[in-house]
Amino acid sequence: MPSALSITATVVAFTTSPAPSAAPPGYEIAHVDAPTPLYASPNGAVITRLSTRTEFGSSQTLGVVRHRGRWLAVVSTARPNSHLGWVRARAVRLTRTQVSLVLDLSRRRLVLKDGDTVVRRMTVGVGRSSSPTPTGRFAVTDKLSGYRYGSFYGCCIVALSAHQPHLPPGWTGGDRIAIHGTNAPSTIGTASSAGCPHARDPDLRVLMRRVPVGAPVFIRA
Repeated sequence: MPSALSITATVVAFTTSPAPSAAPPGYEIAHVDAPTPLYASPNGAVITRLSTRTEFGSSQTLGVVRHRGRWLAVVSTARPNSHLGWVRARAVRLTRTQVSLVLDLSRRRLVLKDGDTVVRRMTVGVGRSSSPTPTGRFAVTDKLSGYRYGSFYGCCIVALSAHQPHLPPGWTGGDRIAIHGTNAPSTIGTASSAGCPHARDPDLRVLMRRVPVGAPVFIRA
């Protein structure tokens, strides 16, 4: 007959399991290295077929919000604000970043973070009341030269997945939201734009260096 000590050891062996490992810190980025369908839901309707490049020529990336089995819920310009798309996990390549941007519209402050560490605080201009900057979770899609598109963009453009659903009358510049410079620096810190946050060139150059495409951008009222 086994001793009391051996019985206790057997019970412990069958009832103790390893603690689940913690998820790695940061945010996942899905890289589209080959054309892949974007779905409305797992196994749902195909919304579009994503190419490997954005409309501005950058590598196509998607901010990953969550996993569901073999599927990933992602932020994409092909979806309206606050709507996620879905891709098969095997169809994309995943990387991770700890960098994020947080924009507080009421304070007109943009914060660059690396994990929980604040790297830089920036005062920005935001959308006027008739064309407010949209709120929600978005992602950086492109980093572009502002000079290529016009002096009113300043040095740099950090394009976001966000759309402007309240375009000013007669507006012809498209509905995409971007953080960019301005040739009217007095507007920084005010609510006077068509929806895009306006920042100073030195701040934008930091964003261009530090923020990868695919990084999350949280815009709050």
